[in-house]
Amino acid sequence: MSFNGKNKAITFSYDDGILQDIRLIELLNKYNLKSTFNLNSAQLGDRGMLVREGKQINFNKIPKEDVKTIYAGHEIASHTLTHPLLTKLTEAEIINQVENDRLNLSELAGYEVVGFAYPCGGLNNDDRVAEIIKNNTGIKYCRTITENGSFDPQKNLYRFNPTAHHLNFDAIMNLGQRFIDLKTDTPKIFYVWGHSFEMDYSPDYWYRLEQFFKLISNKDDIFYGTNKEVLL
Repeated sequence: MSFNGKNKAITFSYDDGILQDIRLIELLNKYNLKSTFNLNSAQLGDRGMLVREGKQINFNKIPKEDVKTIYAGHEIASHTLTHPLLTKLTEAEIINQVENDRLNLSELAGYEVVGFAYPCGGLNNDDRVAEIIKNNTGIKYCRTITENGSFDPQKNLYRFNPTAHHLNFDAIMNLGQRFIDLKTDTPKIFYVWGHSFEMDYSPDYWYRLEQFFKLISNKDDIFYGTNKEVLL
């Protein structure tokens, strides 16, 4: 296993398909980075607000008609139709939420969607849900929100744990420098996940994320790819 002949790869994953993704994609493109964006097809175009850290945060979804254009050059993946906690659903409900979202997004993207990120916080997945998705949908990999701080590849692609969350700025800067300095003869993956709306929590968060992008980008021995390109 290698990544276009390289032993190190970094990939990003962002959930919910919100308008802040546009600014995020501009930053990713500036530094030649690649990400996967996990969308809820039944909620595209919805408008809303979240209260986080004592302030109101815009939570407006990307319009359906703009999906293909906005996410061009990156990967579109499934996040269920309506963002339910899958561990509480029946097998039929899980299949409906995941496979119909995948099919809807495949039509919007113009290619077959094969990736997935589990919705909701906390323990949002288990072996039962993973097996149902594996055996009854066209999904080929599923990302959890359980960060492991590791660069090691994982055998179970249906409960794939990310390395770190993007708001842990000190951690991702330290991990980023370790990854840059790492000399390896075996495959290593640095996987970062988050939500672009979280950048609006504080005035300096966009700046701090860009500093990480600047640190990790444009290294000759690192492959920069979407989740699909790295994991599959």
